[in-house]
Amino acid sequence: MSTTLGQSSLIVPRLGVGAMTWGDPSGLARLHPAKLAYGGAHGYAEEKRAVEVSLAAGVTLFDTAAMYSNGAAERRLGELVHGQPALVATKFPGSFFFRTEDMPKELDASLKRLGRGSVDLYQHHFPNPRVDISRLMDLLADAVEAGKTKAVGVSNYSAREMRQAHAALARRGIPLASNQVEYSLLHRQPEANGVLEACRELGVTLIAYQPLASGLLTGKYPPGSRPSGLRPFLPFFRRQNLVAVVPVVNLLKEIGGRYGKSPAQVALRWLIENPLVLPIPGAKDSKQAAANAEALSFGLTPEEVEALGRATLAWRN
Repeated sequence: MSTTLGQSSLIVPRLGVGAMTWGDPSGLARLHPAKLAYGGAHGYAEEKRAVEVSLAAGVTLFDTAAMYSNGAAERRLGELVHGQPALVATKFPGSFFFRTEDMPKELDASLKRLGRGSVDLYQHHFPNPRVDISRLMDLLADAVEAGKTKAVGVSNYSAREMRQAHAALARRGIPLASNQVEYSLLHRQPEANGVLEACRELGVTLIAYQPLASGLLTGKYPPGSRPSGLRPFLPFFRRQNLVAVVPVVNLLKEIGGRYGKSPAQVALRWLIENPLVLPIPGAKDSKQAAANAEALSFGLTPEEVEALGRATLAWRN
């Protein structure tokens, strides 16, 4: 299963791999919130195997960022996909002290860490009042024209910010390919805040991060059972949410039972059934990567999609 990323020329699978926790950070980078919340990936060998099983399943898009573990995630991903038919997406900046004019050197630093001459998708990680979106998009258009990135995306942009970025790129004849935001059955704000509608209107792909709601949609955490690390302190794992999600997980299990699939695979498939959406679940090892890829192997009926939507309306706002 493949599609174009937005209206760009980049052909992508309907599912990607989030490589946020990959690599071996040192010093203070070991305290990156993602590492503390989810733990690190399960070492080089398992990360390598995760790449192999993903590619074998047609999941060729791998997403990382300069900020993840202070560049360690980019370095590891670059090592693992070197010489492989993989698509690499990364995000900038690498720190909070970013100025608009820093973008070219941020891109060069990412390319050096990745060991590549170009990336497939380069994304602005988060909007900032100090950053001039129109000027930034001009610099990203320069990067496209220089062959350093094939497509331009944004992340965590509002509908208004998306339209501003889209218009600035359009003046250079370049599409805004994607907006990467949090989206899942338990985080449906993109439907309520106008982002999903703006994606539809502008022809932009919504790349969904945390598509399994930090693991809550896997069914592994019934009331009274919480994950390790920092995740118990996230809103998803408040006691009332652990109770409220039980009927949702039961419905995921019921639907999954018809196809021999897990609750997580059904939750990912719910996103994939929307042609605008491309989920990027994380994979700390090959087992998770293989399980995630199974979401491409079946489909949901319109009635099942609607039933899941109704069951999670409380999370829409």
